[in-house]
Amino acid sequence: MMLVDTHCHLDFPDFADELDEVVARARRDGIGRMVTIGTYVSRFPQVLAVAERYDGIDCTLGVHPHNAADEETLSSVERLIELARHPKVIGIGETGLDYYYDKSPREAQQGSFRRHIRACLETGLPLVVHARDADDDIMRILREEASGTSLTGLLHCFSSSRQLAEEAVEFGFYISLSGIITFKKSDELRAAVKGLPLDRLLVETDAPYLAPVPHRGKRNEPAYVVHTATALADLMGVSPGEMARRTTDNFYRLFRRAQATAADSAAA
Repeated sequence: MMLVDTHCHLDFPDFADELDEVVARARRDGIGRMVTIGTYVSRFPQVLAVAERYDGIDCTLGVHPHNAADEETLSSVERLIELARHPKVIGIGETGLDYYYDKSPREAQQGSFRRHIRACLETGLPLVVHARDADDDIMRILREEASGTSLTGLLHCFSSSRQLAEEAVEFGFYISLSGIITFKKSDELRAAVKGLPLDRLLVETDAPYLAPVPHRGKRNEPAYVVHTATALADLMGVSPGEMARRTTDNFYRLFRRAQATAADSAAA
């Protein structure tokens, strides 16, 4: 049984002293691939360095909505396209909107989101979307920028409404579930996710955040995605092995550049 942690932050200081051990534990527990996610263009070299250090680890390039105002001059469409040429970059983001914390002005968040979408349309890479308390604007901007195009992507660490999940799936996106789905008080989230198409589901840790039960309250790490996948399998009425196969197949269907690098590694 192989799983993919589609969203973690292995460049964060939380892992600096034991990154080799963290990666080894993930591989021991069947996590065959991990994606370390960009949150600042200015810190992209550190993200890329992690991906280049390990086989089976890819990365994305992007500006988290919290950082949209600070990174505005560094995240032009042209700059995103240029940096995304590296073969280890398999997606663009995380980007999106966070109206819960509003750490950047909403206008700056929306402008950044649009630039990331346009970079995806130019490169053909999928979009990694952070959506919190901004459901209507997320879908409005996606439709304004990309209706009728070949844009693909996912809503990461999904914790929003059933309506957003259904609209995103209809738009062609995937839904990525984190450890939140294992939390005792996440009944509304489980209800929003239950019954979604299996061919549109992914799993992630968002490590070092949001460790799933039974590790809740501790630092999260990619090995723990097993618990999220098991909980999701139970919710969907399939076996853990079936959920692992489905989410791994979905990952490679969405992240086509990862499929190419996996083939290159196998050939080597």
